[in-house]
Amino acid sequence: MFSTLGYYICIPFAWLVRVFYNLTGSYGIAIILFTLVIKLLMLPFQMKSKKSMMRMSRMSGRMQEIQKKYANNQTKMGEEMQKLYAEEGVNPMSGCLWSFLPLPILIALYSIIRQPVTHFMMLSEQAMYGIINHLADAGASVSTIVKVAEDGAMELGKTGLPQLLPYGQINLVKEITSQMPEYGASVDGWMNLNYNFLGLDLTANPSTGFGNFAFSWAVIGLILIPILAGLSQLVLSMITMKQQPQQEGPAARSTKSMMYMMPLMSVYIAFVMPAALGIYWIAQSVFSLIQEVVLGKIFNKKLEEEENARYEARQSDRQRRMEEGKALQEQRKQQAEQKQSLKEKRKAAQEAKAQKAKKSGGSTTEAGRVGDRPYARGRAYKADRYDEKD
Repeated sequence: MFSTLGYYICIPFAWLVRVFYNLTGSYGIAIILFTLVIKLLMLPFQMKSKKSMMRMSRMSGRMQEIQKKYANNQTKMGEEMQKLYAEEGVNPMSGCLWSFLPLPILIALYSIIRQPVTHFMMLSEQAMYGIINHLADAGASVSTIVKVAEDGAMELGKTGLPQLLPYGQINLVKEITSQMPEYGASVDGWMNLNYNFLGLDLTANPSTGFGNFAFSWAVIGLILIPILAGLSQLVLSMITMKQQPQQEGPAARSTKSMMYMMPLMSVYIAFVMPAALGIYWIAQSVFSLIQEVVLGKIFNKKLEEEENARYEARQSDRQRRMEEGKALQEQRKQQAEQKQSLKEKRKAAQEAKAQKAKKSGGSTTEAGRVGDRPYARGRAYKADRYDEKD
């Protein structure tokens, strides 16, 4: 099941490599162009990831402040971190997925390189074994293609078919291309592949150069491919790490170790696998370096503009709130003054009334007053009105 799934995953990649090989006639250039197209297809997603990582890098100071402030409260630290991410519109996990995508592509490309007959030319296994039998019947050596018994006969597996060697399909293509190109041309879908690139055999494993070392470009060039793959990956890792948020403690040590582990892994894989994969890895790192530099300049400028816009918006909002506060304070002051003025007017009126009453002396108002009621006894009331007079 998994082998069938892997085969169908390889189909679009194999088609792309085949198109570029037909256009250029160079296996190495076809792989480089294949790498470029994959980078361009992934560019929109990597741009989003790059922008998110650069935002996190700019937030590193605030993140460290939160970590120090809540060092003894992990729950509160996590809440504050999530709040900061939400405010800045950052997803800390957005860059993780895309960093692993080159690995499955590398695996698919390895299958295409190692199995050119079934995964590159898309011929059936029956057609492939028919070609192997034709080679054997013609007296050509098939010892580098299938397992051969001591008597020279091909060993058969459980399916009754010859057992292929790990790089049997590559050797089959080489044999047909060099020994029977006319026969290959008669097979529908067959391609006489030329694996040479810059004088190097891209199907050879660079590790074999140590066992058969010679001061020749064919050997030294193969050994240089894994070294260049590792160096380009190291430079890429260093540039990428500089643009990521600064870390402290165990996280910083882990990040630094990863910066060296990835290039070492690149060197190992490029040594033990066909040199074509090393070419892919070098091209991948070089294109990624160009992408990092270009996107870094673009997003630095864009993020500065966004930060300036946010700062101006915050300043404008602050100014607006200050003006609103001043207006509200002025309104309250005016209301207080109006209230005070009204009280003063009432007090002045009462005082004026009291003065008037005092001046009038025996006014009917005072003559008729009972407590607070000035006219309780009538306006013309006189206590001695009916007293007897002499």
